[in-house]
Amino acid sequence: MIKKIFLYIFAILFMLAGMGHFVLDDFFISSIPEWVPERPFIVYISGVVEIVLGAFLLYPTTRRKAGIAIAIFLVLVFPVNIYMAFHAENYNTPEVALWIRLPLQFLLIWWVMKVSKR
Repeated sequence: MIKKIFLYIFAILFMLAGMGHFVLDDFFISSIPEWVPERPFIVYISGVVEIVLGAFLLYPTTRRKAGIAIAIFLVLVFPVNIYMAFHAENYNTPEVALWIRLPLQFLLIWWVMKVSKR
């Protein structure tokens, strides 16, 4: 029962993060280095990916694959978190929060792998 509660919490938070890519798109676009082409497209498509994967996490038939895909996704976006931590002056976020966020990424990977296990 506890595992299911943490599964739903993770899925909802992940989908909300994806929705944030559309509501706070300027912030997410600014988190990607300027030399990266098509930054708005990357932000919007990654938001869609987060929403879809979070939804797939809710269904037993797609849960395991969604969990693995989310873990991979979190690894792929990790360089953006590093970039933000090293360029904290560009964000209206406390620098310490950006640095704390780095190890938390690994906690999220552990969390999704745990709740998506059969």
